[in-house]
Amino acid sequence: MTAPFRFPRFFVTSPSPCPYLPGRMERKVFTELNGPHAAELNDALGRIGFRRSQSVAYRPSCAGCNSCVSVRVIADEFAPNATQRKLIRRHADLEVSACRPWATDEQYALLRRYLGSRHPGGGMAGMDESDYADMVEQSPVNSFVVEYRTPSVDGRPGRLVGACLTDQQADGLSMIYSFFDAEDAGRPGLGNLIILDHIVRARAIGLAYVYLGYWVKGSERMSYKTRYRPIEVLGPTGWALMQDPDAPAQRLPAIAEELV
Repeated sequence: MTAPFRFPRFFVTSPSPCPYLPGRMERKVFTELNGPHAAELNDALGRIGFRRSQSVAYRPSCAGCNSCVSVRVIADEFAPNATQRKLIRRHADLEVSACRPWATDEQYALLRRYLGSRHPGGGMAGMDESDYADMVEQSPVNSFVVEYRTPSVDGRPGRLVGACLTDQQADGLSMIYSFFDAEDAGRPGLGNLIILDHIVRARAIGLAYVYLGYWVKGSERMSYKTRYRPIEVLGPTGWALMQDPDAPAQRLPAIAEELV
């Protein structure tokens, strides 16, 4: 392992309002992903709770708050519950394909509808076409976009109802960002379906985990992530099965300790 890979340079952002917990401030620690070892570095950092955004890997580093917890589903041990099985049957007609990470007008239009419906005041609300293209296409690792479409008719592709930008890491699939048609009354639960599909995909190619990003204790928006069991959470001693989602969150060790 080369020195640049073992000891990347880390930086810390200035505090800003937390998008998940009102009245709190967030801060992130981050590093760049570039050079011939970008994918290896991303894999290593992913195992200790980092997420990727374009060519940057980041992790929350908030003073006095441990609410953001990295979570990953154990793909091979997952068994859908009755509600999840019903959801899979309901959407069994969708045509699903993994595409190269290239932004399209159709994807962007779906993203705008999704943000307007689910996150009208969120940090991504002002994202334009160039911003979206950067999010999808500026990846130094193995990435793809999974598209979910209604059945094709007479050889014409069906309507795009969901999409997910995904990284394939050494030990799992990392769901970077998913979006879907949240206003289609005939297609409820598309966000959950996208997660279920990624679990199936990971298992099919022999990957152990599906990384869901951060579960934020106290945020109703993030509670859905605990529905996929068995699920592991990252704590001071490493990954462990989530036992009680209401238990106090634990602070992770310092970055330097984790990379040595």
